[in-house]
Amino acid sequence: METGNGREPEPLRVASTATGGVTVVTVAGEIDHASAGPLVEELDPGRLGASLRVVVDMRQVSFMDSSGINVLLAAHRGLTPHGWLRLAGTQASVMRTLEIVGVDSVIPCYPSLREALAG
Repeated sequence: METGNGREPEPLRVASTATGGVTVVTVAGEIDHASAGPLVEELDPGRLGASLRVVVDMRQVSFMDSSGINVLLAAHRGLTPHGWLRLAGTQASVMRTLEIVGVDSVIPCYPSLREALAG
């Protein structure tokens, strides 16, 4: 996908860690239709097992389109009956996208990972 600025988009990197019964999913790069697969897999409630409390650390996400929004909303729906999903450290440009479509009113968004974990 061409980004219009003469460079290739950043590949999406996704990693998970557990802390205090919460899974922290750290995401870096650009979330779009072509790159969302690893995030979909990481947020699958079946893969998460008993840890249905998830914080997505968005500090290193530089771009997100509707594909990313759909991934987050699907994860929220899958986790909500018995757990929760929170977003942390979302960059201003990505946060603006979340606000425009109202995701921030559905999924709690925190300025930092520490605040999301304490939430």
